[in-house]
Amino acid sequence: MSSFTTSTAEEGGASVENVSLEKDINTFSKAGILAPLRKTSSSATTVTSAIKAATQQLYQKYILELIFQEKELPPSKDGRHIPLRPHHDKPLIDERRGSAYIPNTIRTSRYTIYDFLPKQLFFQFSRLANFYFLCVGVPQTIPGVSTTGNFTTILPLLFFVLLTVVKEGYDDWKRHRLDKVENARSATVLRPVGHVDSRQDWRTGFGLPRTKEKDTVAVDEIIPGSEYKWHATQWKNLKVGDVIKLSRDEDVPADIVLLYADGENGMAYIETMALDGETNLKNKQVSKALQRCNTIQGIANCQAEFVVEDPNPDLYRFDGRVTVDGETLPLTLNEVVYRGCTLRNTTCAVAMVLNTGEECKLRRNADRHPKAKKPAMEKIANKIVISLVVVVISLSVGCSMGYLIWKDAYEHKAWYLRDLGVEFQNIIIGFFIQFNNIIPLALYVSLEIVKLGQMWMLNSDLEMYDKVSDTPAKCNTNTILENLGQIGYVFSDKTGTLTENVMKFRKMSIAGTTWLHEMDILKEQEELGLTQTKTKEKEMKVMLEPTPEYDNSLTKTTTVVSIRSPNPRRSSSQWRSTGRPDHVQPEVTTEDLLQYIRLRPNAPFSRRAVQQLLALALCHTCLPEVREGEIEFQAASPDELALVKAAQDLGFLVVQRSSHAVTLRISGTEMERAYQILDVIEFSSKRKRMSIIVRCPDDRIWLITKGADSVILPRLRMAQLAKQKANEVRKSLEAEHEMQRRSEAREPRNSFGGRPSLTIRRSINLTRQNSIAGPSKRPVNNRSKSFEAGRISLSAPEDRLRPHITVRTASSDVPYEEAGMASVPGRFAFLDDPSICDEGAIFTRCFKHIDDFATEGLRTLLFAGRFLSESEYKTWKKLYHDAETSLVDRQERIEAAGEVVEQTLDLIGATAIEDKLQKGVPETIERLRRANIKIWMLTGDKRETAINIAHSARLCRPTSDIYILDAAKGNLEGQLIDIVDELNIRAETMHNAIPNHTVVVVDGHTLATLDEQETHGNAKELFYSLIPTIDSVICCRASPAQKALLVTAIRNHSHQPINTKKKSFFSYVVTPKRTQPLTLAIGDGANDLAMLSAAHVGVGISGREGLQAARVADYAVAQFRFLSRLLLVHGRWNYARTAKFIVATFWKEMFFYLPTELYQRYTGYTGTSLYESWSLTVLNTLFTSLCVIVPGVWEQDLSAETLMAVPELYVWGQRDGGLNLRKYLGWVVAAVAQGVVVWWVCWGLYSGIAVKDNGLFAVGNLVFTVAIVWTNVKLLIIETHHKTGIILAAFGITFGGWWVWQIFLAGAYAPGVWPYAVRGGFFSSFGPDPAWWVALFAAVGLLTAVELGYKSIKRNMIISGLWRLGWRKWMQWETWKGLLALGRGGAARGAGPMWAWDEGRNVEEWDVELWQALEREQTVRDTLKGMSRVGHEGDGPEPDEETFEEDVDKEKDREESPVTDCERQERSVVVESVQTAK
Repeated sequence: MSSFTTSTAEEGGASVENVSLEKDINTFSKAGILAPLRKTSSSATTVTSAIKAATQQLYQKYILELIFQEKELPPSKDGRHIPLRPHHDKPLIDERRGSAYIPNTIRTSRYTIYDFLPKQLFFQFSRLANFYFLCVGVPQTIPGVSTTGNFTTILPLLFFVLLTVVKEGYDDWKRHRLDKVENARSATVLRPVGHVDSRQDWRTGFGLPRTKEKDTVAVDEIIPGSEYKWHATQWKNLKVGDVIKLSRDEDVPADIVLLYADGENGMAYIETMALDGETNLKNKQVSKALQRCNTIQGIANCQAEFVVEDPNPDLYRFDGRVTVDGETLPLTLNEVVYRGCTLRNTTCAVAMVLNTGEECKLRRNADRHPKAKKPAMEKIANKIVISLVVVVISLSVGCSMGYLIWKDAYEHKAWYLRDLGVEFQNIIIGFFIQFNNIIPLALYVSLEIVKLGQMWMLNSDLEMYDKVSDTPAKCNTNTILENLGQIGYVFSDKTGTLTENVMKFRKMSIAGTTWLHEMDILKEQEELGLTQTKTKEKEMKVMLEPTPEYDNSLTKTTTVVSIRSPNPRRSSSQWRSTGRPDHVQPEVTTEDLLQYIRLRPNAPFSRRAVQQLLALALCHTCLPEVREGEIEFQAASPDELALVKAAQDLGFLVVQRSSHAVTLRISGTEMERAYQILDVIEFSSKRKRMSIIVRCPDDRIWLITKGADSVILPRLRMAQLAKQKANEVRKSLEAEHEMQRRSEAREPRNSFGGRPSLTIRRSINLTRQNSIAGPSKRPVNNRSKSFEAGRISLSAPEDRLRPHITVRTASSDVPYEEAGMASVPGRFAFLDDPSICDEGAIFTRCFKHIDDFATEGLRTLLFAGRFLSESEYKTWKKLYHDAETSLVDRQERIEAAGEVVEQTLDLIGATAIEDKLQKGVPETIERLRRANIKIWMLTGDKRETAINIAHSARLCRPTSDIYILDAAKGNLEGQLIDIVDELNIRAETMHNAIPNHTVVVVDGHTLATLDEQETHGNAKELFYSLIPTIDSVICCRASPAQKALLVTAIRNHSHQPINTKKKSFFSYVVTPKRTQPLTLAIGDGANDLAMLSAAHVGVGISGREGLQAARVADYAVAQFRFLSRLLLVHGRWNYARTAKFIVATFWKEMFFYLPTELYQRYTGYTGTSLYESWSLTVLNTLFTSLCVIVPGVWEQDLSAETLMAVPELYVWGQRDGGLNLRKYLGWVVAAVAQGVVVWWVCWGLYSGIAVKDNGLFAVGNLVFTVAIVWTNVKLLIIETHHKTGIILAAFGITFGGWWVWQIFLAGAYAPGVWPYAVRGGFFSSFGPDPAWWVALFAAVGLLTAVELGYKSIKRNMIISGLWRLGWRKWMQWETWKGLLALGRGGAARGAGPMWAWDEGRNVEEWDVELWQALEREQTVRDTLKGMSRVGHEGDGPEPDEETFEEDVDKEKDREESPVTDCERQERSVVVESVQTAK
């Protein structure tokens, strides 16, 4: 049992912390495509890594292990031993712990009662700003040191920290409540009669009554004649060794081993979708050693002994053994069921618990101790704080040195200051405390309020409300709202996230012709009343048996004539492919097929078609059940269910099936045909096919095989011809794809290589009304007509889903003979073509159809078959029987026997099944891709299924280069090098073109083998260096732990192109280093929790796999399509709001305290404050809070329609456009300049003309008033774009409140001698003085004029295309020549080369002011609104009739109103054409 001695540290491969990507890759020394990804080792990096590693070791040793007792358990000697008993009187002992096994409770909350406070305090004071204020607040409490009070810093800091801790505690308490609901679910366990659960908690410990649990809904079940009963309990009360009973559709509460199942041969069907994402049901069978456990007495007498492996996260392997009566048999995955699975198609099952709680496989794959997430913007804010600390220290030292100079020059000469000198250390500490407010503590308090408001705005967005499930969007974590605006990678689950897990039969290929099946769509439309004509049921009186001689009759024709296809120009079909919406669908449907069979039952094509329909109805393992008078099917996979339902729609209904026979009922008749099932060779991942051998009613033996085309093609009777035709089709398709790639490479691309959402050409019209050159010669056209919305190829929902045109067919009342002789409609003429019988033509067309199906995202299957003679079947049956009864290598021998009979098959046809995507998934993925976001799909499903869904969801394009990494092929390092070489060759041969879209497909087994350096060399380093350069990645057959590992690796090592050339400081300021792209994971099941915790942002979906992800994730939405609005709209808004909030807060603090520093020269640098203390105390609370909080919640720099229609604008947040060093320095320089202006205007103007009072309070109050008025005017009026009533109300409240405060101060201060003459000053001294008001209006007016002038010049230069020319352009004479020509009224387009430069800019590089100008155009708004609704039709509130009529009236008035020359001059941008990308 060496497999049981693996230590916990080695379980499940390397943990996410073991990912190391810091090595250089010598293999890529010549690989040009990865040249920017090379890493250079440095001593700083080495020291940082060593410090980080040492810190982690200390944290692990002293914090986790010593304080929290979180130690790794040693491995057991021989696995855990669990005896099988009906009931254990005492809990079983865990050998590794020396105590009982852990309970069956789970915890997704981050904290417990005893570790919440220390973890939170450590987390809060590990934030740089909090640590800084702690260092300032502690010495400030020392009496005599501070000039601004002793507790003005420490008390607000403690309040803020307490507020944040309470909020975090509340969020975690909600997670704890959800855990409690999960742990209180109902289970049925075997207990002795009279047993009562001993539930102990804190209430019983204090003698308090315990409230009755309401979550247990099951009731006890008495077993007649037994001393045991089935007892209803909760999941948390289950223990290792308990015997439980499961009912149909019941979730498995723990890892269990089957003891009994009422399925055939002890078989149970298990759904593992919530565990690994696979949609197919798994067959689990009771071990042969436990056959006697079919009764309670049998379980009591069995006395079995289980020895199983220690808990580990490996989902695809289980090692154990069971010993009964001295006989030992292995225990594998075939007998074990994990927590998170669901019992399906099985009425009852009995099992024993092996692993409980956090030791279950599902929980071992989850991140059981998630860390609190921090916003990425906090790193930039911390750098700003550090820079401001330097500023504070510089100001403090400068003022202290000024005091020393003033002391030597004046203080010792002044008799009234004799013996009153202040020590230098007290001076510098006092200044440091005085200026520490430049780093505002209110920033973090206000930021929490802003984020609460942003969370409320997100939760109340009706555009993200799902009407079907009545589910709105929900924000569970508001601390990382701005991260939504900087996402660079999206990691998505498949099942339940992208798909609905609903399979629909969609197409079939018969004899080289393709037919569309859309009966389900028509039925849905009939239910909704969308169709005019109801499809009538047609009788089918056709040949039911395929004739053995039909092959000869179909191949007699030697002349091959091309089939005339239906009109390809327009298709009236209701269905459109999500992967290729522009692909023309077949004109003929399966209803037409039935009509043709009815009209021409003996035609060669009809025989092939009937054979295909019979194959659909016979080759499967579905079991029909009658429920409420209707037949329903229980299938092991949704694919088989789709095929059987399609056969039912086409007239072949399976009414009964057993292990020996299947009975079909033919539609329109009472006829039933029974087919004897002789053998079934089941599907396996190795075989990739399934076969069934039936005896037809005419006593012939028919072999039917269905499977992937790669395994069916070599087994055809004409395999050589089929391979030849397949190669020809493949070469033809490769040539077509290459031509399409080259065509796409020449298309316009945006700055990051993607197709632009729209292309805009601009012309400049700056003609003045009274220009010297005279009026413009251009005709006066309505501006609204310049935005040609008609050129945008947008189709409304009703256009994409046109009404079905029903063609009336021959009456079903016509007798069989007359119907057979009836004339065939002209649209069936192509079925009379002789080539319909030519095998070569059939192969060519069928393989072309399969490729089209695959690129449309449909799952394809080939059907083939042949008839067996009695002697041939008997010979093979003996071989197969020997394989079935073999005790050695039974599965391998069964597969070998199947290989013998599955040869020389005849092609029957091909089918295509649609795995229905959720609404709007392809459009959402396309939007995210245009937003420079890479989308990865991580799933536990099979590779072929994952690739099909990727095509359907447009993760893969028809021309994408798909590279498959497979460890089973060996030499992973060589495979990776081959990929790099091919990418380099493409880059060299097409160096002027945009690289093609690339996709890498990798499975979980390959990820696990990357760590095997002895076998695969540097494959791991190669893989993680190559992957960031790939457009999309599909990871299939991945466990939850592997998903989290991949997310963590990309999160920590997402590469950015590195410029090795040294940059100057000016270049660094202009183009600062960008933040690494953030990661987002989205999923809906418990198997996605680890991935959601590992990513920067986790989004849960209320999907089919439960609500676990939606409860635990940072954000929750109802459908995947809402992710686009969550990121592109709310992400952009919240990022812009938070960035503006941060720079505005730093600006106002620098602006307020700079006059205080300038004032110090007039006080001998003694630290006297310019501002009165009461006003200073309430400054950030009453007068400068709303001006940053309200825009931080309600500001919208661009409309939601614009952001959804032009996803490229999302790049602004990825490139740190809202908060970077350049923007921060711009605001700081503005604050310094404005502070200097305010001081000198107030000091110079008012002091010179003051009449009544020019004292300290009058001057300080004037500066304070100017600062408050200007701060609110700038932030609420000038800087805010989206001015609503709330914005204006905030300005009015603050502005009016300040004058109310003036009145309050004048009466609140007590009479006496004060440094600040506050008492009555506003009414009697400076208030009535006109000079005070003149200085106030002069300062505010000057600042406003300068600001508005700058904004106007910048806006006009941006619209003109002059703002981003660069200083080199301005140094050229051509630029000034163009400006002179423009000023004389010349045509801007011919003014100089600078216009051509601006013409080539991409839309994402246009400034916000330009888009804001575009949004003022009504036609632009209407067009962008239409573009933004693609994929979101039906979402949001329903428009009422009054609103619609108002919009119509406004549009009519706008069209009738003329456009003046002034308006044309003001709106200088004329959008000449807008074309959406294909």
